[in-house]
Amino acid sequence: MSYKIKEVADMVGVSVRTLHHYDQIGLLKPESVTKAGYRLYAGRDLERLQQILFFKELDFNLQEIKNILDNPRFDRKQTLITHRELLLEKKKRLEKIIKSIDKTIESIEGGIEMNKKEMFDGFDMTEIERHKEKYAEETKQKYGNTDAYKESEKKTSKYTKDDWARIMAKGDQIYKKLAVLMDKDPSDPQVQELVAEKRQYITDSFYNCTPEIFRGLGELYVYDERFTANIDKYKLGLAKFLSEAIQYYCDNLK
Repeated sequence: MSYKIKEVADMVGVSVRTLHHYDQIGLLKPESVTKAGYRLYAGRDLERLQQILFFKELDFNLQEIKNILDNPRFDRKQTLITHRELLLEKKKRLEKIIKSIDKTIESIEGGIEMNKKEMFDGFDMTEIERHKEKYAEETKQKYGNTDAYKESEKKTSKYTKDDWARIMAKGDQIYKKLAVLMDKDPSDPQVQELVAEKRQYITDSFYNCTPEIFRGLGELYVYDERFTANIDKYKLGLAKFLSEAIQYYCDNLK
């Protein structure tokens, strides 16, 4: 059975634009395209899309996901088992948060002061983060290119408190300058100069930011709500603006 792109988008809860983008970068190609230009997706395409969404939950960028899924050693069943473990940890955490809310409501209604520790039950992310880090590292070691990951770990492990303050201030400054230029087109020379500066900033501070990695970061800024929210703190819409500027930059590198 084949599915049209709109059917897939509605079924999964992603936008048609996202599926078009996945096709363009070779992450999720439809099984076929009709003479009229309609993309048709098969069952195995939906299986791949499910894996893409799982990996996005673990903060992998689109290029990393593509590398993993295209690897001949990729084990779908084992990957799903690991995903399940992480989701169970999230389920436990949510149940604790719900209990904490119930207790807080009871405390308010009964006029009883709540135990301060109980107020924060469920907000501890330690166990989930431990699982995520373990899985992310295992997967990157098994399937992905770990050069950037290792380089970042090596660099950042040597940073002092002052180093971090300087690095964060530099990143903050770039975002603020970009926010001022949002009335311009992402291709504007001033914007592109700042985009180049941001790429160099990442290379200097963390790891060699290749064009492929930089493009993946740009995608992450709009496809991961956490990144979007963090960047949009400088000005609403900045994440999308920066993402488009990065794509233009990468498309026009000589």
